[in-house]
Amino acid sequence: MMSGNDIYQFGPFRLDPAAGILYRGNEPTMLGRRAVVLMRRLLDNAGTPVSKDALVEAGWGELAVADNNLTVQIAALRRVLAKEDAEKWVETIPRHGYRYVGPAVVANVRNASIADRAAPALALPEKPSIAVLPFSNLSGDPEQEYFADGMVDDIITGLARIKWLFVIARNSSFAYKGRIADVKQIGRELGVRYVLEGSVRRSGGSVRVIGQMIDASTGSHVWAERYDRNSADIFALQDEIALSVVGAIAPSVRKAEIERVRRKRPESLDAYDLVLQAQPDVDSGMPEQVTRALTLLERAIALEPAYALAHGNAAMCHHCLFLRAGLQEVNRAASIHHARLAIAYGQDDALALTWAGFSIGMDAHDRAAAFAALEAALAISPSSALTYILGSVILGWSGEAERAIEWSERGVRLSPFDSWVWAAFDAQAMSHLLRGRYEDGCRAAYKSVQANPAHSITYVQLAAALAKLGRLDEARAAAARVLELQPLFRYGRQFAGVNCSPELASTLGDALRDAGLPE
Repeated sequence: MMSGNDIYQFGPFRLDPAAGILYRGNEPTMLGRRAVVLMRRLLDNAGTPVSKDALVEAGWGELAVADNNLTVQIAALRRVLAKEDAEKWVETIPRHGYRYVGPAVVANVRNASIADRAAPALALPEKPSIAVLPFSNLSGDPEQEYFADGMVDDIITGLARIKWLFVIARNSSFAYKGRIADVKQIGRELGVRYVLEGSVRRSGGSVRVIGQMIDASTGSHVWAERYDRNSADIFALQDEIALSVVGAIAPSVRKAEIERVRRKRPESLDAYDLVLQAQPDVDSGMPEQVTRALTLLERAIALEPAYALAHGNAAMCHHCLFLRAGLQEVNRAASIHHARLAIAYGQDDALALTWAGFSIGMDAHDRAAAFAALEAALAISPSSALTYILGSVILGWSGEAERAIEWSERGVRLSPFDSWVWAAFDAQAMSHLLRGRYEDGCRAAYKSVQANPAHSITYVQLAAALAKLGRLDEARAAAARVLELQPLFRYGRQFAGVNCSPELASTLGDALRDAGLPE
């Protein structure tokens, strides 16, 4: 077996596996990256049969692919080789596989002149950066390339709307189309921390899309997902999957970035890093943690007073302190103050507008202004799961049950593992209870508790649902957990604090009283 640094020379051809290119003389051929991988495996075993299974493993890894995928790639390889005068290059071994039988293969260790042609590493931008590579078409039909390319275009466009993310333009990332290249190398050449790659396979009326995101600095996987859909309306499907991918990637990148920042020395943190470090405590929604987060956010705002995202997070922290640390007017006023600054400074920042809209809706009780901010956020970033999730909470407390469920389900669909997914289930729970669907409300409340067992409000909905179902012992246990997490909880004050709709207040109040919670 030859080393990964070898250049394969045979006849008039030269194969550079690291670059993923087959050259004829000094000119690169148009051979695709998967065919290049197969060519290398055949050259490694020149003169010896290579089984179909071994070739499929080399070209597709653990993906299940139809036999015709291998046949298509071998045919493409033969078309390129057959333009030369050699009588035969790749021989078919019936019922077994293929064998390279062309001119002698000479492996030369990559010399300095070749290595020097590699692009120098680009410095990483301050904010997280990503390149979306062309997705592989596994359909065995070259005409399906348009579908895979169109999906990648949509994903790049969606990611580019996220203000805190640096996204490589299509023309740069599509330079890797048809090439096998090491992800770390791509990261260095494009100057990005994350690389998204994937594959598309259409078969009959179904489509399977697989995507995975890799940290190019370490080679570790950050996110992976598979989407199986029917292809009745292929363009609507393309948009749907692209939207889902973008919605899932955004929180995954944030989690990876938070872990990266935690490894940095505290004195090296700038305003952006301070916000990232505060984020998990903001997401907790509980007083002790958000108090800790505010210390970092105040440092970030001191460094950058017009930092919309820092103000949006600060608004959320004060919202939490208002509702769960005594309903102090100073916290409500601070929440509204920071929310208004986030809107003023963040007209192009979907996340800042989302945090701000939530605080304006919940603490200023101005639902119209809240949804103006949330809808502006969705106009900037239609895949923002958090916007739908927090909007569903506002709708839930407003008594707009069906719309709250619709928004929450859309948010969960976009980002099923979001750190705020518990709030979507919380909105579903209260909305089902308002409509008398107690079993559905109980199921949603359990999901909320499982997603965030350290948050008091999740147990409030569970206690109410269990009481409505007549399961009073379990309801009282859930109520005890509420008071353990939030000793000052009084449901009447909670309802006033969020401007709960009278109908919902009556429904929940009766159930919470039966569960033993104080008014």
